[in-house]
Formats: sequence, C-alpha cells, structure tokens
Amino acid sequence: MQSTTLKQPPNVISNKDLKYIEDMLAWNLTAAKSAREFSSKVSDQEIQTEMDATYQMHKEHYEQLLNFLQNHSKIN
Repeated sequence: MQSTTLKQPPNVISNKDLKYIEDMLAWNLTAAKSAREFSSKVSDQEIQTEMDATYQMHKEHYEQLLNFLQNHSKIN
C-alpha cells in the first residue's frame, strides 16, 4: 500500500472535523472571556498586561476559525 501526503487540506470538512473546529471555537471563546474577566479583577499591572495579551490572542484565534468556516461553508 502506497502512502500519500496531502500538501494542503481537502476542500471538504467532515462532520468530525466540523465538530473539532466547533470545540476549538468554544475553547478560545471561553479562554478569551476568562482572560478578560481576570484582567479586570487584578491590580498588578504586569499581570493585567499579560491577561490582556492572552485575551487578544484567543480572540484572534476565535476570529480566524470563524472566518475559515465562513469562507469554506457551502452557504455563503
């Protein structure tokens, strides 16, 4: 049996792939909300800055995943 390596993802998202992407959306949204909440409650400026950066990172990941789904959905 010959093994092939994909050079890029297929143009189809399986149900299993979609479920995993949905999970990643939820994880990033939860992490972003948590970081935002922690940032608002901490008084140490260094920690607050790190929590703000963490919030921004997870927000960007969430938006990238959402954009991916919107750009690759069958219903545009």
